[in-house]
Amino acid sequence: MRGALRSAAAVLAAGLWIGAPAMLAAQEAHPDMGFKSEVKAGGSPNIHVLSHLPVGGYFAAADIEMEQAPGRPFVYVSMMVGTPDGPGTDIVDVSDPSHARVIYKYRIPNPSLHQGSGGMDGKYFKLNDHYYYVQSFQFQQGTPDADLGAVVLDVTGLPDPKKVKVVAEIRNPDEPGGFHNIFAYRASDGRDLLFTTVSGDHANIYDLAKVVAGHPDQALIGKIPDPVGQAQRAFYHDFYVGYDPATQQDKFYGAGGGGYFVYDVTKPESPKLLTSIQGVAGVTWGHTFTPDPNGRFAVTETEYQYAPLRLFDLQPGLEGKTSTINHAISAWTADWRDLAHNHEVRWPYVFVSGYEDGLQVFTMYDPYHPKTVGWHYTCGCKHADGYGGWQILPKHGTSVMQGAFGVDVRNRDGLIVLSDSNSGLWVFRMDGFSSWDGNDWGMPNISSVQDWDHGPAYQATH
Repeated sequence: MRGALRSAAAVLAAGLWIGAPAMLAAQEAHPDMGFKSEVKAGGSPNIHVLSHLPVGGYFAAADIEMEQAPGRPFVYVSMMVGTPDGPGTDIVDVSDPSHARVIYKYRIPNPSLHQGSGGMDGKYFKLNDHYYYVQSFQFQQGTPDADLGAVVLDVTGLPDPKKVKVVAEIRNPDEPGGFHNIFAYRASDGRDLLFTTVSGDHANIYDLAKVVAGHPDQALIGKIPDPVGQAQRAFYHDFYVGYDPATQQDKFYGAGGGGYFVYDVTKPESPKLLTSIQGVAGVTWGHTFTPDPNGRFAVTETEYQYAPLRLFDLQPGLEGKTSTINHAISAWTADWRDLAHNHEVRWPYVFVSGYEDGLQVFTMYDPYHPKTVGWHYTCGCKHADGYGGWQILPKHGTSVMQGAFGVDVRNRDGLIVLSDSNSGLWVFRMDGFSSWDGNDWGMPNISSVQDWDHGPAYQATH
């Protein structure tokens, strides 16, 4: 592990040197003149493609999730309504990362009758020695399953596809429209929780033990309000939940109407607002909100062309020096013409699914001066030829919302997977990044990865 730390440090040092030239090279390769017709290709020499597996079609693959335990080399790709055989989940075996292969497909019944986004986000969890995968869905009112938020699959028997079975559904008839994003979390009190977006001014919290026991109607145990109330776009879009060893709190980091909000959810039945990021120039609505392992510095996205990822120091708000943080400490973008999408923090690295800019990796070792350290283009698309709105199927339009959609990282060996809504699943390795453990960096071992056997307090120091 310490060898991995030395290797990672070497890559980081190199990144601090190559970052600015890399950004300049990317811009020089795509001048303003004729940019609409150009297709970005290739990548930096430190990022290696192990597999590329086309799945779905145009605007088909959504978010991505990868299991972390040894002996479970499974990746889950959420499939939207643009998928030819309907929305659902593709399960991919990456036991040989150079030969990724689809081993199972779950599809919503009667797919031709469904309209909406389809399968958007997925998370796995472990409970009582069983492994489960939760697939979120969004369907429009007036079509089947408008009240369906998620389907739960028992995937314990993988890689045998015959042993995969649907064990539960989570429905929300009071707020039809489904769950756009979800986050599964092993709480400090030992419960497995699922945090979900809804079509309302709050997020829901479900007890997953009650869901899989056949009592999903009793599983809703808490709601986290978006403090802007009934204002325009007053709903959560995405979030992260993590443990804070210093305060021994479970913390919810929500992006939604008005900005970004941090709650204490140690008692999920009664969330308490700790601080917020609001009134930031260029930010009226939060898309994604991910802190570092200490919970001090956070990476955020807001969804519009030309918007960079903004970095914030949460400490003044968490210490009570201010109730609301209203300015970023820095910003990062791969190409100012485009838009970065989802991201995973493995401090000091941030792995970004950058829409038209594919996989991007930058370092926040100095959060005031983030620098690019690697990239690989995956979209294979013309600039601004993306999302044009939903009818029966997605249509090409004039937006930059196309290409790399989701990204995940396997901590034990540094494997990187990315879903591209145009081109499918990609599997990568980055030179010098052979594993990640926060303790190697003097940080708590906290990321989006959960310790389903021991819980977050144990995980933070092991």
